Amino acid sequence: MKTLRFRLNWLGAVLGAAVWWSVALHATAQPAYPSKNVQIIVPYTAGGSIDLLSRTIAQKLTELWGRNVVVDNRPGASGMIGTEIVTRAEPDGHVLLGHTSSYPATASVREKLPFDPARAIVPVAMIARAPMLLAVHPSVPARSVKELVALAKKNPGKLNYSSSGIGGNNHFSGALFASGAGIKLTHVPYKGISMAMTALASGEVEMVIASAAAINPQLRAGRVRALGVSSAEPSPLLPGLPAIAQSGVPGYSYELWWGIFAPAGIPRERLVAINSAVNQILASADMKKFLDNEGASPWPLTPAQLSDLLPGEIERYRKAARDAGIPLQ
Repeated sequence: MKTLRFRLNWLGAVLGAAVWWSVALHATAQPAYPSKNVQIIVPYTAGGSIDLLSRTIAQKLTELWGRNVVVDNRPGASGMIGTEIVTRAEPDGHVLLGHTSSYPATASVREKLPFDPARAIVPVAMIARAPMLLAVHPSVPARSVKELVALAKKNPGKLNYSSSGIGGNNHFSGALFASGAGIKLTHVPYKGISMAMTALASGEVEMVIASAAAINPQLRAGRVRALGVSSAEPSPLLPGLPAIAQSGVPGYSYELWWGIFAPAGIPRERLVAINSAVNQILASADMKKFLDNEGASPWPLTPAQLSDLLPGEIERYRKAARDAGIPLQ
């Protein structure tokens, strides 16, 4: 009897342990990533810098992972419509977001959003960073930033600058330029940078401060003229152009970045997998050459470096909005 009871107790213990291990393994195991096609939502119209970079990264991730990685443009509300879609997606790494430094810029001047801009999405990889270009329509009688500032002072409020929308990088960079130069410019927002560039090329507006990726096609076609770069010093990526800070607006500095984000709650191992894959792509010679041609440089960051990036950027832009007098929307 004692032997039978011992055997039953032993069998129960073995079965209990087996069940425990089965539950534990089921709870911790994750399917191979990616287990299906991956979608990168770009919250702007096609043709802008983040659209171009997201499509390039998507193509290379497709080759690396053997799964289709597709870009889906969801423009509207200065990037916030597409962003909200991602905040509501399953945080499993199969829905990502291609965004730019215009996200913290816009978030910093939005009084109400249906999500917490600093916490609802998390950066998983950075792609690149770059200075912006100040460009004017050829009809503008200014061949330098200094001449442009002088022209604006003689004609307060008569020079218009285009942007991809209220609170975006083009709006911020233009407002800070006007504030730093002590001039009055009129802001004309459009639904996306491609429309803003078309307006500049057609002479509908006189100037814009935008990424080299957005300006270069019109610049190469001779439809616009570049006067300076927004970095504090001249950029080796854009040789021959002076820094705005050294050519009429002392202290001016404004740079862009582009990155890949995911819904908050993405498992860390998947965040690390995406980060590692993007950084591997950025290290390739052809990607470096591609970014160089677009006036940008790779910006590979580790997950640890990314952890506090977004809250810090939003706070930085809030200060810039106060300095430039950009009101809450």
